[in-house]
Amino acid sequence: MTAAYWQVRARASALCMLVVLFCAGASSAFAQKPTPFSSKTRISDAKNATFAGNIRMLPESSRIAAIGLDKPPDFPQSPPNLIADEKAGVPTQALPNYKPITGRQRFNWFVKSTVGPTSLFLSGPASAAWGTMLNSPKEYGPHWEGFAARYGMRLTGISTGNAMEAALGAIWKEDPRYFRSQNRNFGARVWHVFATTFTAPRPDGRFHPAYARYAGNLFNNFLSNTWRVPSESDADDAALRCVWGVLGRMAGNALKEFWPDVRKAAFRK
Repeated sequence: MTAAYWQVRARASALCMLVVLFCAGASSAFAQKPTPFSSKTRISDAKNATFAGNIRMLPESSRIAAIGLDKPPDFPQSPPNLIADEKAGVPTQALPNYKPITGRQRFNWFVKSTVGPTSLFLSGPASAAWGTMLNSPKEYGPHWEGFAARYGMRLTGISTGNAMEAALGAIWKEDPRYFRSQNRNFGARVWHVFATTFTAPRPDGRFHPAYARYAGNLFNNFLSNTWRVPSESDADDAALRCVWGVLGRMAGNALKEFWPDVRKAAFRK
């Protein structure tokens, strides 16, 4: 084995480890349950849901004495149905007015994500052009035929991954669609783009780890080794493609989050 081989292997392993850490961090942050307290209360431990439940069961006078307030606290009857942001200090809660995805909507998501305008005319050509410029893989060559081969190879990959995400998501009740952040703060929106790369809504409207997406990305890239050219068909190459798949999903989320605002500002008259 050459030194270059081991360097590539080490880099791919390190990138995979980063993806695992990102998945764990984003999933835990976005899957936290909301607290039933109003932000205006002066309770010292506002995140203790068990304490809140016990206080609710007490008479009003006992509640005031236990909490140490001059007047009854403003306990909401039900948690506010808003999508908030942990990074902004507000608990993550359910999507507003969320309706679970239907079978038809899931199929439409698969078609649009695979052969929609963004995939066919933006990300597909960009990926193929980059590979052609670098002549990677070298078997395809740095010419138009190589560009077409790379474009077709990418299309087979994303179609397989999207099909697996849609099918497994139907079984596990995961919604693959992207929902824009309700918090219009720029930092919160960036965090939303990152976190929703690794999470997806369930029928309750809350975000949970997107296991179907993980499986689609992982199995698609390793399965495609069976039909790829020799120079990009080993485990290290598949692991590296998994990383690129995560980054591509994140870039797509960012486009969906910010492009409507950019388009509105650019074409406003």
